[in-house]
Amino acid sequence: MLPTPTYLQFHALFVVPVVAALVLTATYRLGSRRDVLTATAILTGLALVYTTPWDGELIRRGVWWYGDGAVLVRFWSIPLGEYLFFVLQTAMVGLWVARFRVDTARSLATPVRTRLVGFAAALVVVLSGLALLRSDSGLYLGSLLVWSGPILAIQWLFGWHFLAGEWRTVAGGTLVPAAYLCGIDSIAIRLGIWTISKQYTTGYAIPLLDLPIEEAVFFFLTSLFVVQGVVLYVWLIDRWK
Repeated sequence: MLPTPTYLQFHALFVVPVVAALVLTATYRLGSRRDVLTATAILTGLALVYTTPWDGELIRRGVWWYGDGAVLVRFWSIPLGEYLFFVLQTAMVGLWVARFRVDTARSLATPVRTRLVGFAAALVVVLSGLALLRSDSGLYLGSLLVWSGPILAIQWLFGWHFLAGEWRTVAGGTLVPAAYLCGIDSIAIRLGIWTISKQYTTGYAIPLLDLPIEEAVFFFLTSLFVVQGVVLYVWLIDRWK
Protein backbone atom coordinates (compact mmCIF):
# COMPACT_ATOMS: atom_id res chain seq x y z
CA MET A 1 0.00 0.00 0.00
CA LEU A 2 1.37 3.40 -0.98
CA PRO A 3 2.00 5.93 1.81
CA THR A 4 -0.31 8.93 2.17
CA PRO A 5 1.00 11.87 0.12
CA THR A 6 2.05 14.89 2.13
CA TYR A 7 0.21 18.20 2.06
CA LEU A 8 3.22 19.77 0.33
CA GLN A 9 3.24 17.05 -2.33
CA PHE A 10 -0.44 17.77 -2.91
CA HIS A 11 0.40 21.42 -3.59
CA ALA A 12 3.28 20.43 -5.87
CA LEU A 13 1.00 18.20 -7.93
CA PHE A 14 -2.27 20.11 -8.08
CA VAL A 15 -1.88 23.74 -7.05
CA VAL A 16 1.58 25.09 -7.85
CA PRO A 17 1.49 24.02 -11.54
CA VAL A 18 -1.83 25.82 -12.05
CA VAL A 19 -0.56 29.01 -10.42
CA ALA A 20 2.64 28.79 -12.45
CA ALA A 21 0.66 28.36 -15.67
CA LEU A 22 -1.47 31.38 -14.83
CA VAL A 23 1.64 33.44 -14.12
CA LEU A 24 3.29 32.44 -17.40
CA THR A 25 0.15 33.14 -19.45
CA ALA A 26 -1.03 36.15 -17.43
CA THR A 27 -3.40 38.53 -19.20
CA TYR A 28 -4.60 41.69 -17.49
CA ARG A 29 -7.89 42.65 -19.11
CA LEU A 30 -9.55 43.46 -15.79
CA GLY A 31 -7.18 46.31 -15.01
CA SER A 32 -3.52 47.20 -15.10
CA ARG A 33 -0.99 44.58 -14.05
CA ARG A 34 0.00 46.75 -11.12
CA ASP A 35 -3.57 47.18 -9.86
CA VAL A 36 -4.47 43.49 -10.16
CA LEU A 37 -1.28 42.30 -8.47
CA THR A 38 -1.57 44.93 -5.73
CA ALA A 39 -5.14 43.87 -5.00
CA THR A 40 -4.14 40.20 -4.98
CA ALA A 41 -1.24 40.89 -2.62
CA ILE A 42 -3.48 42.82 -0.22
CA LEU A 43 -6.07 40.04 -0.27
CA THR A 44 -3.36 37.43 0.36
CA GLY A 45 -2.30 39.24 3.51
CA LEU A 46 -5.90 39.59 4.65
CA ALA A 47 -6.55 35.91 3.94
CA LEU A 48 -3.68 34.88 6.18
CA VAL A 49 -4.66 37.20 9.02
CA TYR A 50 -8.41 36.61 8.89
CA THR A 51 -8.52 32.90 8.10
CA THR A 52 -5.83 31.62 10.46
CA PRO A 53 -7.77 31.94 13.77
CA TRP A 54 -10.95 30.41 12.30
CA ASP A 55 -9.06 27.60 10.58
CA GLY A 56 -7.02 26.80 13.67
CA GLU A 57 -10.08 26.67 15.90
CA LEU A 58 -11.88 24.19 13.63
CA ILE A 59 -8.78 22.00 13.48
CA ARG A 60 -8.60 22.01 17.28
CA ARG A 61 -12.32 21.16 17.47
CA GLY A 62 -11.77 18.15 15.20
CA VAL A 63 -13.83 19.38 12.25
CA TRP A 64 -11.10 17.97 10.03
CA TRP A 65 -7.76 16.26 10.57
CA TYR A 66 -4.81 15.04 8.55
CA GLY A 67 -3.53 11.62 7.58
CA ASP A 68 -0.47 10.02 9.17
CA GLY A 69 2.63 11.56 7.66
CA ALA A 70 0.66 14.10 5.61
CA VAL A 71 1.82 17.05 7.71
CA LEU A 72 5.52 17.76 8.13
CA VAL A 73 5.44 21.19 9.78
CA ARG A 74 2.83 23.01 11.88
CA PHE A 75 2.55 26.55 13.18
CA TRP A 76 -0.02 27.16 15.94
CA SER A 77 -1.57 23.74 15.22
CA ILE A 78 -2.07 24.63 11.54
CA PRO A 79 -0.05 22.76 8.88
CA LEU A 80 2.32 24.75 6.69
CA GLY A 81 0.37 23.42 3.72
CA GLU A 82 -2.74 25.17 5.00
CA TYR A 83 -1.02 28.56 5.05
CA LEU A 84 0.28 27.87 1.56
CA PHE A 85 -3.28 27.11 0.47
CA PHE A 86 -4.39 30.57 1.64
CA VAL A 87 -1.63 32.15 -0.44
CA LEU A 88 -1.81 29.95 -3.52
CA GLN A 89 -5.60 29.99 -3.82
CA THR A 90 -5.65 33.78 -3.61
CA ALA A 91 -2.96 34.03 -6.28
CA MET A 92 -4.76 31.50 -8.48
CA VAL A 93 -8.10 33.28 -8.33
CA GLY A 94 -6.58 36.76 -8.67
CA LEU A 95 -4.64 35.78 -11.79
CA TRP A 96 -7.67 34.00 -13.23
CA VAL A 97 -10.14 36.87 -12.80
CA ALA A 98 -7.57 39.25 -14.30
CA ARG A 99 -8.46 37.70 -17.68
CA PHE A 100 -11.99 39.10 -17.54
CA ARG A 101 -13.18 42.63 -18.26
CA VAL A 102 -15.24 45.10 -16.23
CA ASP A 103 -16.67 48.50 -17.06
CA THR A 104 -15.35 50.84 -14.38
CA ALA A 105 -17.17 53.91 -15.70
CA ARG A 106 -19.89 53.65 -13.03
CA SER A 107 -19.62 56.35 -10.36
CA LEU A 108 -18.53 55.40 -6.85
CA ALA A 109 -21.36 57.52 -5.45
CA THR A 110 -24.05 55.19 -4.15
CA PRO A 111 -27.24 55.94 -2.16
CA VAL A 112 -27.17 54.74 1.43
CA ARG A 113 -30.30 52.65 0.87
CA THR A 114 -28.58 50.80 -1.95
CA ARG A 115 -25.57 50.07 0.23
CA LEU A 116 -27.79 48.83 3.05
CA VAL A 117 -29.27 46.18 0.76
CA GLY A 118 -25.82 44.61 0.52
CA PHE A 119 -25.34 44.80 4.26
CA ALA A 120 -28.73 43.19 4.86
CA ALA A 121 -27.85 40.31 2.52
CA ALA A 122 -24.63 39.68 4.44
CA LEU A 123 -26.57 39.79 7.70
CA VAL A 124 -28.85 37.03 6.40
CA VAL A 125 -25.75 34.91 5.76
CA VAL A 126 -24.56 35.45 9.34
CA LEU A 127 -27.97 34.69 10.85
CA SER A 128 -28.19 31.51 8.79
CA GLY A 129 -24.82 30.47 10.15
CA LEU A 130 -25.86 31.17 13.73
CA ALA A 131 -28.95 29.02 13.26
CA LEU A 132 -26.81 26.13 12.00
CA LEU A 133 -24.49 26.42 15.00
CA ARG A 134 -27.26 25.18 17.27
CA SER A 135 -26.36 21.59 16.40
CA ASP A 136 -23.06 19.71 16.12
CA SER A 137 -23.77 18.82 12.50
CA GLY A 138 -23.94 22.51 11.64
CA LEU A 139 -20.61 23.46 13.19
CA TYR A 140 -18.55 23.53 9.99
CA LEU A 141 -21.14 25.17 7.73
CA GLY A 142 -22.47 27.47 10.43
CA SER A 143 -19.06 28.75 11.48
CA LEU A 144 -18.14 29.17 7.81
CA LEU A 145 -21.16 31.38 7.16
CA VAL A 146 -20.61 33.44 10.31
CA TRP A 147 -16.92 33.83 9.44
CA SER A 148 -17.74 34.91 5.88
CA GLY A 149 -20.37 37.45 6.92
CA PRO A 150 -18.08 40.38 7.80
CA ILE A 151 -16.17 40.07 4.51
CA LEU A 152 -19.37 39.93 2.49
CA ALA A 153 -20.78 42.86 4.47
CA ILE A 154 -17.78 45.05 3.66
CA GLN A 155 -17.69 44.11 -0.01
CA TRP A 156 -21.44 44.27 -0.60
CA LEU A 157 -21.87 47.45 1.44
CA PHE A 158 -19.29 49.11 -0.77
CA GLY A 159 -20.34 47.84 -4.18
CA TRP A 160 -22.83 44.99 -4.50
CA HIS A 161 -24.64 46.93 -7.23
CA PHE A 162 -21.42 47.22 -9.25
CA LEU A 163 -20.69 43.51 -8.75
CA ALA A 164 -24.23 42.65 -9.85
CA GLY A 165 -23.73 44.67 -13.02
CA GLU A 166 -20.53 42.74 -13.71
CA TRP A 167 -22.08 39.38 -12.86
CA ARG A 168 -20.50 37.57 -15.80
CA THR A 169 -17.01 38.45 -14.59
CA VAL A 170 -17.88 37.65 -10.98
CA ALA A 171 -19.46 34.32 -11.92
CA GLY A 172 -16.75 33.25 -14.35
CA GLY A 173 -13.98 34.41 -12.06
CA THR A 174 -15.45 32.52 -9.11
CA LEU A 175 -16.97 29.30 -10.41
CA VAL A 176 -14.07 27.99 -12.50
CA PRO A 177 -11.40 28.06 -9.76
CA ALA A 178 -13.95 26.96 -7.14
CA ALA A 179 -14.88 23.94 -9.27
CA TYR A 180 -11.22 23.03 -9.77
CA LEU A 181 -10.48 23.36 -6.06
CA CYS A 182 -13.47 21.17 -5.23
CA GLY A 183 -12.16 18.54 -7.61
CA ILE A 184 -8.68 18.40 -6.14
CA ASP A 185 -10.09 18.59 -2.62
CA SER A 186 -12.09 15.46 -3.37
CA ILE A 187 -8.89 13.76 -4.53
CA ALA A 188 -7.07 14.79 -1.35
CA ILE A 189 -9.84 13.35 0.81
CA ARG A 190 -9.79 10.07 -1.11
CA LEU A 191 -6.01 9.88 -0.74
CA GLY A 192 -6.35 10.40 3.00
CA ILE A 193 -4.38 13.64 3.12
CA TRP A 194 -7.19 15.07 5.22
CA THR A 195 -10.52 13.82 6.53
CA ILE A 196 -13.70 15.79 7.19
CA SER A 197 -15.63 14.93 10.35
CA LYS A 198 -19.07 13.40 9.87
CA GLN A 199 -20.09 14.60 13.33
CA TYR A 200 -19.65 18.27 12.48
CA THR A 201 -21.02 18.27 8.93
CA THR A 202 -24.56 18.13 7.57
CA GLY A 203 -24.09 14.93 5.57
CA TYR A 204 -24.92 16.55 2.24
CA ALA A 205 -22.39 16.01 -0.54
CA ILE A 206 -21.67 17.15 -4.09
CA PRO A 207 -22.73 14.38 -6.52
CA LEU A 208 -19.97 12.50 -8.36
CA LEU A 209 -17.25 14.09 -6.22
CA ASP A 210 -18.71 12.79 -2.94
CA LEU A 211 -17.46 16.05 -1.47
CA PRO A 212 -19.06 17.43 1.71
CA ILE A 213 -21.17 20.46 0.84
CA GLU A 214 -19.24 22.44 3.43
CA GLU A 215 -16.03 22.11 1.43
CA ALA A 216 -17.76 23.28 -1.75
CA VAL A 217 -19.26 26.28 0.05
CA PHE A 218 -15.83 27.11 1.47
CA PHE A 219 -14.14 27.16 -1.93
CA PHE A 220 -17.01 29.08 -3.48
CA LEU A 221 -17.00 31.76 -0.78
CA THR A 222 -13.24 32.16 -0.59
CA SER A 223 -12.96 32.38 -4.37
CA LEU A 224 -15.82 34.89 -4.36
CA PHE A 225 -14.02 37.00 -1.74
CA VAL A 226 -10.96 37.25 -3.97
CA VAL A 227 -12.90 37.98 -7.15
CA GLN A 228 -15.04 40.64 -5.51
CA GLY A 229 -12.02 42.14 -3.78
CA VAL A 230 -9.96 42.45 -6.96
CA VAL A 231 -12.89 43.75 -9.02
CA LEU A 232 -13.84 46.36 -6.42
CA TYR A 233 -10.23 47.45 -6.01
CA VAL A 234 -9.81 47.95 -9.76
CA TRP A 235 -13.07 49.90 -9.89
CA LEU A 236 -12.01 52.10 -6.98
CA ILE A 237 -8.55 52.84 -8.38
CA ASP A 238 -9.88 53.54 -11.88
CA ARG A 239 -12.42 56.03 -10.54
CA TRP A 240 -9.75 57.78 -8.46
CA LYS A 241 -7.41 58.26 -11.41
